[in-house]
Amino acid sequence: MNKNIFDKSVQDYITKNLSTDVFKVILKKQIFPKVTNKEIAEQISAKAKSKKKLPTYFNTPNIYFPNKVNIEQTSSEKTAEFKSKIVTGNTMIDATGGFGVDSMYFSKEFKKTIYIEENKELFEIVKANSKELGLNNIKHLNDDGIEYAKKLDTGIDLLYIDPSRRNKENKKVHFLSDCTPLIDYDLIESLQNFKSILIKCSPIIDLKKTINDLKVVSKIYIVGINNEVKEVLFKLNKQSNNDIKIKCIDLSNRESDFEFSINEIDNKQNNYNSEVLNYLYEPNSMILKSGAFSLICDRYDVKKLNSNSHLYTSKELIDFPGRVFSVESVVKYSKRNLKDLNISKANITTRNFPIDVKDIRKKSKILDGGDNYLFFTTNHLNEQIIIKTKKTH
Repeated sequence: MNKNIFDKSVQDYITKNLSTDVFKVILKKQIFPKVTNKEIAEQISAKAKSKKKLPTYFNTPNIYFPNKVNIEQTSSEKTAEFKSKIVTGNTMIDATGGFGVDSMYFSKEFKKTIYIEENKELFEIVKANSKELGLNNIKHLNDDGIEYAKKLDTGIDLLYIDPSRRNKENKKVHFLSDCTPLIDYDLIESLQNFKSILIKCSPIIDLKKTINDLKVVSKIYIVGINNEVKEVLFKLNKQSNNDIKIKCIDLSNRESDFEFSINEIDNKQNNYNSEVLNYLYEPNSMILKSGAFSLICDRYDVKKLNSNSHLYTSKELIDFPGRVFSVESVVKYSKRNLKDLNISKANITTRNFPIDVKDIRKKSKILDGGDNYLFFTTNHLNEQIIIKTKKTH
C-alpha cells in the first residue's frame, strides 16, 4: 500500500482521468515522484469499475482501491445491503473480509463487526478506507479469519464467510471444496460458538451437492440484479433441516420474489406439459437456478411446453416473475419455415434445442435486436419448434 496515493494531487488526477486509456497512463513519463504510473493506472481502472457496483466508495474522497481481482470478487453494495438485512444480532465476524463492502453493511445492523483479512496489504487498505467512510464500530484484524473463529470460546451471533473462488494457479473454481478456505461439514462442526453462519457462493454453485456437503443448511438465497444471478447464500444453523427454504430475489424487482421449501420440489412431477397457448413465460434467472420448474405451474396456473424446456404458457395473461410474451405464431423448425418468417432482426432465445443462438443467426442471417422475440425450443410432443412473440409491458 502506497500512502502517497492519498495525496490530493494524485487523487485529483485519478478522478479527472477515469475515462482515460490506462495503457496510455502507464506509458507516460512518470507523473508523480512517489507514485508509479502503474499504481495510478490500477487506481483509475478499479475506481472506474466501482462507479455502479460500489457508489459509496466511488463518491467518497480518498478511497484506496485494491487490485482488479479483489474488485471483481467483492460484493456489490446492493447485494451487501441485502445480506445485512437477512441476519440479526449484536456481534458478527466477517472471516474473509476482502475489500470490506460486506463488513460496511453488516456494521449498520450489528453493534460490533469484526473484519478479518489475512492479506496484509488489503487489510491496511480497508482499515484506511473505513476511516474515510466513518465506520467506527468495525474492529479490524490482520489474521486467518477461520482459525480465529475456531479459537473463540464466547458466543457470536453470526459468522460470514466469502471464500476465494480462485485456486493457486489463479483460475476460477466453483465448488466449496476447491475454494479458500475449504468449507465442508467438518469445518462447520468446529465452529460451534456461532448462532448462525452465512456463506456466499458462486452463482453457478451446485445447490444439491452443497446441501449434501454442508448438511446443516436452513435457507438458501439466490440473489440477482436485473435478471442475472450475482450470488448464492447458504444460511446454516447447528442442526440438520429436512425442510430447507429457498428464496429467489431480483433486487431490481422485489415484486418477483419467489420462495418455497425444497420438499415442494421433491414432491412435484413434470405432468403439466401443454401446446403453446396465447402467452409465453420465461422465469427469471434466479428461479431457473433454484430448479423449481414444476412448482411454477401450481403457483402461477401455467403449463410447461416440455419437461426440459423451462418455458411456460397460458391462455390468459398473468403476473409472472420473469419475461412475458404474447404469442404471434408457432411453426415447426425447418430452414424453410425459418425463412418464411421473413424476419431480418430479432431477439433469439434457445431452450432445450440442439442448435445455439450463434449458429441460428449464422444460418438465418437474422440480426440481433428489434421488437420480435423468437424462441427455438422443443414442445410437448418433442417436436422442435419456433415461437414468434412480442414482449408484453
